[in-house]
Amino acid sequence: MFTDSHCHLNFPELISDLPTILDAMQAARVGRALCISTTLEEFGAVHQLALAHENLWATVGVHPDSEGVQEPTLAELLKLGSLPRVVGIGETGLDYYRLNGRSVADMHWQRERFRTHIRAARQLGKPLVIHTRQAAADTLQILREEGETGCGDSAGGVFHCFTEDLEVALAALDLGFYISFSGILTFKSAQAIRDVATMVPLDRLLIETDSPYLAPVPYRGKTNNPSYVPWVAAQLAQLRELSVEEIARITSRNFDTLFKEVERS
Repeated sequence: MFTDSHCHLNFPELISDLPTILDAMQAARVGRALCISTTLEEFGAVHQLALAHENLWATVGVHPDSEGVQEPTLAELLKLGSLPRVVGIGETGLDYYRLNGRSVADMHWQRERFRTHIRAARQLGKPLVIHTRQAAADTLQILREEGETGCGDSAGGVFHCFTEDLEVALAALDLGFYISFSGILTFKSAQAIRDVATMVPLDRLLIETDSPYLAPVPYRGKTNNPSYVPWVAAQLAQLRELSVEEIARITSRNFDTLFKEVERS
């Protein structure tokens, strides 16, 4: 069975067709999926999916790109992060891709929001789901400053939809984080990411769709959904010279190791 470690089933492109998607997941042997929160306003819908379906789980967090939304407080993240079937904190992190005329210094609000998520994850003992785009140095620095060293009481977590270079991957691994690859891994232009995927230790690999975005080849350009995650696994299997079944087993086992609350939910 495959596990999609990052999807957005509550988004309009998917929720309207949820029964069909769940059937497609079953047919594709995608046994589980983690539904990711990007705002507190949507958390109720994300959480309800996890409560209603035994093969779905949820996170709570506010995406770094989300502006004009309810700002997460430590108390709120601790409260929501303690609810049943909430197994991680995020997605959170930093995104300097769309500065819209602002400087990196102007994005201090993103950095403070990120710190709040890290502190919640550490207090709850639940992993972080990290989004970083054109901000890897600051992302890693803040993790270190907040005590995420891979030792002791570190929350740990995953760098999702990885698109950085090997140096960033190695730094994330040194801090105890997992690396998750999406459908981008199958894109013709993504050789650099495929090169990274050959170097990540097998016990730190995850796969995801980030659906409804980034559908893998041969579905590129279409609406993505968790039933397509085997195509990511197939590309990873080719790179690592393993069977698809072995990649499914390894990445599902890694998911269980990272998101420990899954087995208790």
